[in-house]
Amino acid sequence: MRVLAALSGGVDSAVAAARAIDAGHDVVGVHMALSRSRAQLRTGSRGCCSIEDAGDARRAADVLGIPYYVWDLSERFEDTVVADFLAEYAAGRTPNPCVRCNEHIKFEALLDKALALGFDAVCTGHYARIEHPAGDAAAPELHRAREAAKDQSYVLAVMGPERLARSMFPLGDVMSKDDVRAEAAARGLSVSAKPDSYDICFVADGDTQGFLRERLGARPGDVVDTTGAVVGAHEGAYAYTVGQRKGLALGRPAPDGRPRYVLSIEPVSNTVVVGPAEALQVGGIHGDAAVWFARPTDDAWFACTVQVRAHGEDVPALARAVGDEVDVRLDAAAPALHGVAPGQSLVLYDGTRVLGQATVRATTPTVPA
Repeated sequence: MRVLAALSGGVDSAVAAARAIDAGHDVVGVHMALSRSRAQLRTGSRGCCSIEDAGDARRAADVLGIPYYVWDLSERFEDTVVADFLAEYAAGRTPNPCVRCNEHIKFEALLDKALALGFDAVCTGHYARIEHPAGDAAAPELHRAREAAKDQSYVLAVMGPERLARSMFPLGDVMSKDDVRAEAAARGLSVSAKPDSYDICFVADGDTQGFLRERLGARPGDVVDTTGAVVGAHEGAYAYTVGQRKGLALGRPAPDGRPRYVLSIEPVSNTVVVGPAEALQVGGIHGDAAVWFARPTDDAWFACTVQVRAHGEDVPALARAVGDEVDVRLDAAAPALHGVAPGQSLVLYDGTRVLGQATVRATTPTVPA
């Protein structure tokens, strides 16, 4: 097959490309330029897709002996991922930009362009597995990676089965990141010891609140408790997320002296509502814009596990599909979920298999016993 390898400049994508070559594929490397700003240059790869990463990607391609190109996707990235990030925070929700980047950039813009140029698949360094238990002609299944600590199926669930069928994840079966680094070193790849990327790639200094303030402007308002009493002030409700405890700067302590957490963000009134930890416990979740790998019968409840954070645990639940929406009832006997923020990704699993994904729009509290 003709395979386009997305080279981020990190060790994972370089080893994934090398494995695609070993498998006998005709591989071409491409680096996605997602910003034209020199501020994206970081030391130590705080984020990904920076200027220094493009150089590392080129050197990896040279060692692997494959053609290498840089594709400018910065305008598409700004219009989709960054715009969604700002709009969601302005609406009082907490987005996951990595999910949106996989949706709009890596497995839409990049994949669509690759297919238009005659490539058969896109190869990335994501930690997830693609399985074909019903045969290669059937729709593929997305599964968790063997290395649970590195699993990225949560942020990939938005891609859907059609795009999964045109994707390759050669690192899905590796047992540890140390094995990947050792393999990179053995292949002579200089990125073998490069630190992992983290934080939001388009926030150069890691100051998310500062980025939001610069783009959205100061919007002073009140912090109130569950009775409506003003207990503090803020410079922008967009700077808060459900479940947050630190940085609230409350002027009045709670009557019982206990810590308070962000319970909700109300963009219309520009208020942040705070309250006790137990008010964050979630009994149900409602999501929309569902993407299914195995679509259930509408209105039929089925058992599954759900995950609501990129590095969170999955918990037992019952779920049902209603059109493009999803309702979830959490198992009362399971460990409680707290502080589920609207805007986050809700992913449903059957064991290691991804069943579907939706965007959290609302939650219901746990009903007291």
